[in-house]
Amino acid sequence: MILIGAGVWLTTSNAPRPGALAADPSSAPPDADWRTASPSASASVSATPSTPISSPSAPVSSPEPDAPSASGAPEKPKKNDKPGKADVKPTVPPSTAPRTGAGERTETRAVVPPPPPVSSPSSADSSANSSAKGGSAQLTAKQAYRIHSDYQHGLSVAQRDLDQVAMGKLESGLAVQMTRAGFKTAQLQGESVASGTWPNPRVWIPRHVEGRPDWFVAVSTEPGVARVIDVMSSTPAGWRLVASAADTRATPDRFPVIATDDDGYAMSLSENASGLVATPRQVIDAHLASMERAETDPMFADGPWTSDVALFWQEERAQLEDAGWSLTLSYLPEGPVRALRTADGGALVWYGARSTDTRKVEQPGARVGLKGAAAVRTRNRSFAHSASASYGRLYVTYIPPAGSPDPVRVLGDWSEVLDSHGD
Repeated sequence: MILIGAGVWLTTSNAPRPGALAADPSSAPPDADWRTASPSASASVSATPSTPISSPSAPVSSPEPDAPSASGAPEKPKKNDKPGKADVKPTVPPSTAPRTGAGERTETRAVVPPPPPVSSPSSADSSANSSAKGGSAQLTAKQAYRIHSDYQHGLSVAQRDLDQVAMGKLESGLAVQMTRAGFKTAQLQGESVASGTWPNPRVWIPRHVEGRPDWFVAVSTEPGVARVIDVMSSTPAGWRLVASAADTRATPDRFPVIATDDDGYAMSLSENASGLVATPRQVIDAHLASMERAETDPMFADGPWTSDVALFWQEERAQLEDAGWSLTLSYLPEGPVRALRTADGGALVWYGARSTDTRKVEQPGARVGLKGAAAVRTRNRSFAHSASASYGRLYVTYIPPAGSPDPVRVLGDWSEVLDSHGD
């Protein structure tokens, strides 16, 4: 995972001076830098389950993910400063990106503990359940834990080696583009990225739907560090991570209970599912439109991935305009939508987007230089005409059931600089 943002400084002569900021708005609070934190060595170490992926086992309902971890407390991460205004020293706003982290690598690790005990019904019962549900054999909890454990350990090795090729065997879609971009930034900086594994994951597995990829969700929580939510999906090449998001606040927002059926499987929903205050697709479109307009939307609760982002871009635009520059934002959805029913009748939704923030000069005079990962990509140059950065973004959002007075809550994100340039 990486916590990197972009910023700008302005110059009116050959000598740069601190100026307005233009950055990845922070999708996270100022104390969210957990890029060098991995679970401490005091965590209990245990072998991961040895059950082969093909071995049948009964699914289970996973416990509430916010339960305290059995591992030792991880190292407290460093803090990032808040975005400043034009008359203060520029800072790099944090960006929550849960895969790779530029900076000093933490050497302590903890192995993911084995899953909780799984009751094993007779083969006749398993066959009857599969037949009754009208589907093929289901992915089991033990299999899901093994898949996620293998992913975490493979990722840790790839992070250590900055291995772009290996990531293609671990992640897919926008996720692998984001991780590879983080590796490239680290290589340009001559730095390593954080490596390690998150202990005590809990999984929720939707039932198999004929003609659609199987997938599941794994949630890991380290008090005081982060709650990390990974989405794994089957692909023609094997299981891959396709989405991830994190909440790095000291006290994460309440995570809703995921509904399960009598056999412990989660209930998947389509992007046009009804029975909610709005369909998942409507919520996604509203969220991205709000970010693109830099305006709050009353549908959403205030927070680091909604109102804080809008306010950041409002202030950013004003500062750039004072310097004779304009700011244009674009947030476009990317990738499939995945959703699960919650116990209260609501939904948890995972979705991705690609954003671009473009700055153009309107009144020649000031030069703009990006900061953070975007600056690394542009070799820390300053520009007289334009400067822009593009990001991959992944979110997890809770939608209340129809009739609820509660707002939609964005519960976490992963944000990564994909590219930047200027002239």
